[in-house]
Amino acid sequence: MFYKGQIVVYPAQGPGVIEDLERREIGGCETEFYVIRILSGNTRVLVPVGNAVNVGLRVPCTPDEARAALDALRDSGGRAGSWGQNWNRRYREYTERLKSPSLREVCGVLKELFLLSGRKELSFGERRLQEQAMSLVAAELACVLKKDVCEIRSSIERLFADAAAGGEKEGDAPLPCPATSATGCESA
Repeated sequence: MFYKGQIVVYPAQGPGVIEDLERREIGGCETEFYVIRILSGNTRVLVPVGNAVNVGLRVPCTPDEARAALDALRDSGGRAGSWGQNWNRRYREYTERLKSPSLREVCGVLKELFLLSGRKELSFGERRLQEQAMSLVAAELACVLKKDVCEIRSSIERLFADAAAGGEKEGDAPLPCPATSATGCESA
C-alpha cells in the first residue's frame, strides 16, 4: 500500500517519510514493518505493514483539503461540544481525538481549545494538548502546502487573533491569541 520514500501521516505524531521496509522476528513470527521517520523530530516509528491502515497511517491530505481545514479553523462560530464537561473529561476526549487519522478531527480539537481559552484559562494538560494539536496541524499543512511550519503556525494564530480583534459573532466573547512556543518550528 505504501512505498519507500513516500510521505505519510502517522496519528498523534504527524507527517513522516517511509525510509525503509524491514523484516523482524517478533514472538516467533516474521513481520514486515514500515520504518517511518517523523519529520518534526526525527523520531523513527515502526508500523507493521499488515496493521498500517488499522493504526491510521495515511497519505497527507490534498492541497484542497488543507485549504478547507484552514477555512474550518477560520470559521470561529459555534461552540465547542466539550465545554460543559470538566477539564478531566475534556482532556480524555481531546486526547482520543488527537489520535484520529482525520486532519479535520485534529483541527476540531485545536479550534475548540482556542475557543475555550477565550472563555477560561486552560488547564496545564489542555495547554499541552493545544500545543500538540497545533504541531500536528501545522506540520501536515506545511508539508502539503509546501510552506514553513512557523509560517503555518503564525497563520493559524492570526486567525484567532483576528477573531479576538472584532471578528467574533454576536453573543460570543472575544477570542484571545494564546502564545505558542516556536520550539519545534522547522521546515517539513
